[in-house]
Amino acid sequence: MASAERRPLVVGNWKMNGLRKSSSELLKIIQDAVKLPRKVDLVVCPPATLIAHFAGLARGSRVRIGAQDCHPEPSGAYTGDIAAEMLADAGAILVILGHSERRSYHKETDAQLRTKTLAAWRAGLTAVVCVGETRAEREGRQTLDVVARQLNASLPEGARGENLVIAYEPVWAIGTGLTPSAGDVAEVHDLVRGKLVERYRGAGEAMRIVYGGSVKPANAGELLNAENVDGALIGGASLKADEFLAIAEAYK
Repeated sequence: MASAERRPLVVGNWKMNGLRKSSSELLKIIQDAVKLPRKVDLVVCPPATLIAHFAGLARGSRVRIGAQDCHPEPSGAYTGDIAAEMLADAGAILVILGHSERRSYHKETDAQLRTKTLAAWRAGLTAVVCVGETRAEREGRQTLDVVARQLNASLPEGARGENLVIAYEPVWAIGTGLTPSAGDVAEVHDLVRGKLVERYRGAGEAMRIVYGGSVKPANAGELLNAENVDGALIGGASLKADEFLAIAEAYK
């Protein structure tokens, strides 16, 4: 579970879903978030087309807005890409990087993720760096080796509790309804914590490690209260305000 020094963080990843009319779900999150414990940080990451609009709606509330990816460069001839500075300018405070869907569909590598993490920091954004194993790697008992390798290759120097969050997302659990046991999650989070402390010392203890992968209201209490789990990165369940908030309530 999250320590007293690490405030729980619940992030909703809307992926490629949502139009301006989806503002009703955000507004419900904003309205009902006042009922949650103040110790929980709430972030919604909509598609890039909605970041500025959502940031305006969320201004002055306890809900913050994030983004789902960024380009490593601050500007240039990169048609269709979005720089981290543009995301910050639109009102984002963090950006999800290295999600398994980006790694799979766009063939993103750990090296590319490292440059994007530096770009996020350059723009003043918190980087939520995703790591996780495939089902074949899990069945081959390679989970810890895979996660350790991804951490080593993806993370630059200069990480602090304020600018880096690690999201453990077992690829085989994302959107499948399958979830590892709380013990399995704790084992990986313990490894991640150890690697962060080994590399960044005291700063590694302050970094939040969140879990993602078919998190739902029904399993949130068990998963999010496991050792070294400092929050959640939620996919489909974050599209509905009631489900998103029910998951955040695991920290009451």
